[in-house]
Amino acid sequence: MNKAQLVEAIADKLGGRQNAADAVDAVLDAIVRATVAGDRVSVTGFGSFEKVERPARYARNPQTGERVRVKKTAVPRFRAGQGFKDLVSGTKKLPKGGEVAVKKAPKGSLTGGIAAKKAAAKKTAAKKTTAKKTTTKKAAAKKTTAKKAAAKKTAKSAPAKKAAARKTATKRTARR
Repeated sequence: MNKAQLVEAIADKLGGRQNAADAVDAVLDAIVRATVAGDRVSVTGFGSFEKVERPARYARNPQTGERVRVKKTAVPRFRAGQGFKDLVSGTKKLPKGGEVAVKKAPKGSLTGGIAAKKAAAKKTAAKKTTAKKTTTKKAAAKKTTAKKAAAKKTAKSAPAKKAAARKTATKRTARR
């Protein structure tokens, strides 16, 4: 999809092609200007744009194999948000045509309100219960391995029994 196709896709929602073109231009211009200035532009659920500095380095010319010095440079980087990744990977389904695929952040998630504190409390409680379960499982595993080791010491394995029988048989033939 190119810019013209993007404008056509949102023209119906914004009341005309010219309004859609102005909106797309304004959004892209704001993202580019902020990124060039060194700011990070984050759109929750979609992703973030940022300016990244690459240091000077040496590279190889693929045609000649010659070592070439590359100057330091700044490049834009886009990192997809979790919501966007989930939609692309297929773990979440894309909503029908009328609904927005990338929604606003849930209420209180960005401000650290009561809902965020409750969610954090639930996570810590879940961690405590899983920690208790793992410690009991580890203790049970140690007991069973100790029992198995003791059983191995008392009972000889079949190859060990055969080897012992051979030794006694050779000793008997040697005596005769």
